[in-house]
Amino acid sequence: MSPVPGTPSQRPAGSAPSGPALRASLTELRDHLRGADAALARLLGQWGSGAGGSDDHIVRVLESREEQARRIYDIEYAARTTLWGFQSGANTVAPVPTTLPDGPDGPDDQRPDGNGPPMRKDGNPDASYRIVVDRDFLSEPAALRALDLRVERGHLVRVVDQPLIKLLIADGETAMVQVEPGRSLELRPPLVVLAIELFESVWRRSRPYLREDGDLSPTDRRILQLMLSGLTDAATAHQLGTSPRTVQRRVRALMDLAAVASRVQLGWYAMRNNWV
Repeated sequence: MSPVPGTPSQRPAGSAPSGPALRASLTELRDHLRGADAALARLLGQWGSGAGGSDDHIVRVLESREEQARRIYDIEYAARTTLWGFQSGANTVAPVPTTLPDGPDGPDDQRPDGNGPPMRKDGNPDASYRIVVDRDFLSEPAALRALDLRVERGHLVRVVDQPLIKLLIADGETAMVQVEPGRSLELRPPLVVLAIELFESVWRRSRPYLREDGDLSPTDRRILQLMLSGLTDAATAHQLGTSPRTVQRRVRALMDLAAVASRVQLGWYAMRNNWV
């Protein structure tokens, strides 16, 4: 897909867009991604509603919470080489805290159906991970801690400001897509290519979750990341375990450091100077 006209990558170095122009570009990009998500969801929903008989090897409909949770874990830990995924908010199938190695159910949890060996929560160490999360995910309990653990394990994590559908792709051969609350589709070739194309399109337009280079502290980077994703000061403070006043002071200090007068300008400066 061609770049959206007016995005920062196409502007001459040293020329920052005005607040309204930047917001217009971001709105256009948001609508573009939403349109791609919606088109894929409609196509998969139509295919899934008619799936059956000889097509069961291409599309499988998953409608119960337990069935979806079981397939998420099975697909992830069966991955041999790659695992790509979108993570969004309202994780009712696999809540974020339960995916942590020391989550409330302990380091090993029984499978949803009670059969087979316990499920590992530390991911598949033999597969390379690429994960994209959205603003709703960043608001989830324990979200930042879960992403920090992924980064420590070498997973590539990126962020977008637009809502994502929930998606998991293993080895480019199997995909699981949530097309509506409580209903997911498992895809195999040739349909899995639709999920791959959607993932690659969003990945190209995402930004890194955290950068290790530069002079900013990890806390300031997290504050910027959450601010750019649209979280309020109160929500950011809750995620970081601090107060809204502390968040506001640190944002003010970052604005002074960047010599800008507004948060919109701070966001632009942070993106142009690899602060996030």
